[in-house]
Amino acid sequence: MLCAILDVEVGLATAQNRLGLVPDAAAEAIRNAAARLELDAARLALASRSSGGNPIIPLLADLRSAVGPDASNYVHLGATSQDILDSALMLVSKRSISLLVSDLDSALTTLAALADRHRTTAIAGRTLTQHSVPTTFGLKAAGWMVGVADARRFLVTIADNLPAQLGGAAGTLASFTQLLPGRELALVDAFADELGLEPSPLPWHTIRTPVIRLADALAGVGVALGKIGVDVSLLSRTEIAELSEESGGGSSTMPQKQNPILSVLLQAAARNTPEIAAELHRSAIAVDERPDGAWHTEWQAQRDLLRTTGGAASLAAELLTGLRVDTDRMRQNLGLTGPLIVSERVMLVAGPILGKNKVRQLIAVAASEPASLRKALTRELPDWSDAQLNDLLNPESYLGISDELIDRAMAHVKASG
Repeated sequence: MLCAILDVEVGLATAQNRLGLVPDAAAEAIRNAAARLELDAARLALASRSSGGNPIIPLLADLRSAVGPDASNYVHLGATSQDILDSALMLVSKRSISLLVSDLDSALTTLAALADRHRTTAIAGRTLTQHSVPTTFGLKAAGWMVGVADARRFLVTIADNLPAQLGGAAGTLASFTQLLPGRELALVDAFADELGLEPSPLPWHTIRTPVIRLADALAGVGVALGKIGVDVSLLSRTEIAELSEESGGGSSTMPQKQNPILSVLLQAAARNTPEIAAELHRSAIAVDERPDGAWHTEWQAQRDLLRTTGGAASLAAELLTGLRVDTDRMRQNLGLTGPLIVSERVMLVAGPILGKNKVRQLIAVAASEPASLRKALTRELPDWSDAQLNDLLNPESYLGISDELIDRAMAHVKASG
C-alpha cells in the first residue's frame, strides 16, 4: 500500500508536469526519490496517529526530505490526503485483481475440461440432501464453470473502471482553480491516465459507489468459488466418495483420514467474503464532504477482502487441478435408490396410461422396497417388453438435455471472454 501511495504521488506530479504546473526537474526528482525511498511501515503507522489518522502526512514528510528543497514544494501539490489514499486503494485493487483473475482463468480451464470429459458420466442429482433425478458430473462442473465465469466477468468490468480520486480539500477542485485555472478537469483526466485508472465524473470522497461495487464483485467471486468447495467436500464424504482431493490433509489423532482440506479452506474464505463486503457497505454511509471513521474502516476491510478472495481463487485453481473423479463410485451411488431415481419419468410415462394416483401409489410402496417398482410395472403394463421397461427405468437414459446444456455453458463462457 505504501508503494502504491508513492506511485500515486509520482502520478500526480507527472500529470501536473504534463500540464506545465510542475517543472521537468522537479517531476524527475520526485520520481527518483520515490523509487529509492526506504519505507518503515511501523514508524509511519505510529506517526499517523498524530497526523490526520492516515500515513500520508508522515510519508510526505519523508518524500519531501528525499527530493530536496528545490522540488519539495511540488510534492502533493493541491491534493488532499484522501485523494492519494483512495487512488492508492484503487491502484492496489487493480493490481491484485490481475493476479486473482489469473487463478480464475486457470480454474475455468480445468472446469471446462471436466465438463467436457464427463458429459455422459451419470450421477445422482441431490435436492434437499436426497436423491432426486439423475444428472451428469459434466453438467455439475459446467454449473461451477458458469458461476465462476460470470463472477470473473463482473469483477474484470469493475476493475477496468476503477476511478482515480482527485477533488482537493472538499471535492471542489478549488486548489487547482488557483494553480491551473480553466484546466482543472484536464488535470483530473491526466492524473487518472498516469495511474491507469478511470477519471471520475465527480470526486467521490463521500460517494463510495466505487468501493461497494468492487466489494460486491469480489464477494461474488467468493460465492462462486465457495459453491465448488461445498460440493467437493460433500462428495468427498466417506459414504459418498465420488470426489477426492489429490493430496488431502491429515488428522492429528486419526492417521487414516484424508481430509478435503483445500475444499474446507475454500469454503471458509467464501463464507468470510460477504461479511467483509457488508462492512464496506456500512462504511459507505459517509458524512459531509469528507468522511470520518467510516472511511478509515474501509482500508482494513478492503485489504482483507482482496486477500481473502485472492486466496480463494488460488485454492480453487489448486483444488481443481488435482481433483480426482471416481466414476465407478458415482455409478454405485446412482443405483442406491434403484428405479426410484427415475420415478419422475415413471409418473410422466405411465401416469397417462394407469392414472397418476395409481402410479403414485406404486412408487410410494416401492419407497421401502425399490425392486418392487419394476415388478409392479411389469404387472400393470403387460404389453410392455423388457427392453421398454429397462429403458424406462435406466437412469442414464433420463439425463434431459445435459449435453446441450454443457454446450450452451461452454458458449456462454467463451462469449464472456
